[in-house]
Amino acid sequence: MTTTDADPPSSAGTPGKGPTPGGDPGAPETPATPGTPETPEAELVAYLNGVRGELERHMGIVLTEAAAERVVATMPVEGNRQPYGLLHGGASVALAETVGSIGATLGAPAGSLAVGIEINATHHRSATAGTITAVATRLHGGRTLATYDIRITDETGRAVCTCRLTCMIRPGSR
Repeated sequence: MTTTDADPPSSAGTPGKGPTPGGDPGAPETPATPGTPETPEAELVAYLNGVRGELERHMGIVLTEAAAERVVATMPVEGNRQPYGLLHGGASVALAETVGSIGATLGAPAGSLAVGIEINATHHRSATAGTITAVATRLHGGRTLATYDIRITDETGRAVCTCRLTCMIRPGSR
């Protein structure tokens, strides 16, 4: 079950009640385009990448887009393979729960928690190298539940896995 804090930074980039920004010093940063101020979404993505949990850092999950309606992240296949050299199905599910839970958190009222309560996955094809991309799209965003459709594709756009995640929205903080 994934639990995330629902107080992301405001559009000014001020962190909420979550962990202290900084995260993994080796984590890739989201650079600003020279001569262009960062957008609030880019600031949010940079903040969320800075406060990734242990699993996300270990697996190399990096967010590229983050909004309540849509969250996108990438993950390398290398380091996430099972003994046969194929992408581990559990790694795909962890990636899916990560992006769906972040979306649910961003859509939840301030001070709430989004907790994954159900996930299912269909694995369509294997991946042995490269990077996979997960796109979580909100199907339902209610007061107490949020549901996301997550599509994971390889570098050529072929479906690797599809998932559905339901998160319960709870008042409180971690």
